[in-house]
Amino acid sequence: MAARLPLELILLALAWAATLAVRPWRLLRSGAGPSALATPLLAAVTILPFLWAWPGWSALPLALRWSGAPLAVLTLGWPLAVPVLTFAGLSTMLTTGADLAQALSTLVWAGLLPATLVLVLGHAVRKGLGPHPVAYLFGRAFFVPMLSLAACGFMAAAMGPGLNGPTAQLQHMAIALLAMGEASWSCAIVSLLVAYRPQWLATWSGSMQFRRPARVRAVTRRR
Repeated sequence: MAARLPLELILLALAWAATLAVRPWRLLRSGAGPSALATPLLAAVTILPFLWAWPGWSALPLALRWSGAPLAVLTLGWPLAVPVLTFAGLSTMLTTGADLAQALSTLVWAGLLPATLVLVLGHAVRKGLGPHPVAYLFGRAFFVPMLSLAACGFMAAAMGPGLNGPTAQLQHMAIALLAMGEASWSCAIVSLLVAYRPQWLATWSGSMQFRRPARVRAVTRRR
């Protein structure tokens, strides 16, 4: 754990440098009043520390936990998700008695890295498939979170004791199932928000997602 501490500090510093460079607090202002993102921000600040402090996680033989990072990125955007995840990670020092090294490990492997992968892979989905609602819901809200969580789960296990021993198959299965389960819930929540509260999704734009292709617009004009 001590050997990984410098790496995790470097990753945390890089994430915060990128976040401060884009000044994410501007997203919380909309004209003269507060932005609609204030509501999901308060929800994330309240729920994420509770999820990461869930008593049942400490009883597991594996370092598995519900991340919440993909949903935080989809609702708040990556720049605002970084401070929320940092708060949730450091709060485990109070809620679970974790030391600084354990809190940083949780923050990086369950928070920052999945969030960054969701950002990168989500951008790739948008560029590859275009701004379509189906691509957003099944691509960015399900498959991207599932792949990101699974990849970070396997990397975190490999950086620790490793995926070996008599429980190796169980470890593989647990990481994959947890990633699939959280991705399913993330997709379900995002689908509800798209239908009822699209303003709570920083990564959703109705005018862009439902925009007709240029060829269709040209045909419509001729008619």
